Amino acid sequence: MLNDLLSTDSDSDYYKCWIEWFINLEGKEYFCDVDEEYILDRFNLTNLPLEVPHYHKALDLITDRMPSTPLSDELREQIEQSACHLYGLIHARYIITARGLLKMLEKYKRGDFGMCPRVYCSQNPLLPVGITDQPNIKGVKLYCGRCEDVYNPKSRKHALVDGAYFGTSFPHMLFQVYPSIKPAPSEQRYVPRIFGFKIHKIAELHRWQNRQREEQKKRVGPASSDS
Repeated sequence: MLNDLLSTDSDSDYYKCWIEWFINLEGKEYFCDVDEEYILDRFNLTNLPLEVPHYHKALDLITDRMPSTPLSDELREQIEQSACHLYGLIHARYIITARGLLKMLEKYKRGDFGMCPRVYCSQNPLLPVGITDQPNIKGVKLYCGRCEDVYNPKSRKHALVDGAYFGTSFPHMLFQVYPSIKPAPSEQRYVPRIFGFKIHKIAELHRWQNRQREEQKKRVGPASSDS
């Protein structure tokens, strides 16, 4: 990871900082760039040292402070994994701030998170959301503000992203702050039919027919048994 950041084969692959490199990785398209000023404010990182192994070294990596002493390959890999996890946890806090919401709003308007697969939602843009705020439990889901339901990402790489890196509150907070972007609820619903008849109507008919048969059997039961 460090080598990829510092030395690349082409100008198009060169990134000036770790965060820029991270959010441009395949599968990380849902993330926005967190302002370094936010990351350097210790108040914003409360309790995170307890949740992330190699916290200080991971934070140094995120903020582009290179290690002063050589690291073993094993330790370097552990720090890189911790840096990705730490950034995700910081990201979940950042995107419900005024600045973070604005950045995610721009991604929402561009359709960076995809469109709702439900036919009657008419390609309504989606927003990433976590099913739980606890990390390492559920992958990220996509929330549609029109049908108010959640969907699995189409890409497996997106599906592997931890939902806690977006949290359970983000899409609803975005619509609260920017109510003009919240779509009107979809009033259209698919109605199952067979030969033009609603299925529940057919089911009612079948239940009525079954009751009639049972009642008829009870009435003619003794006579039929004598024959």
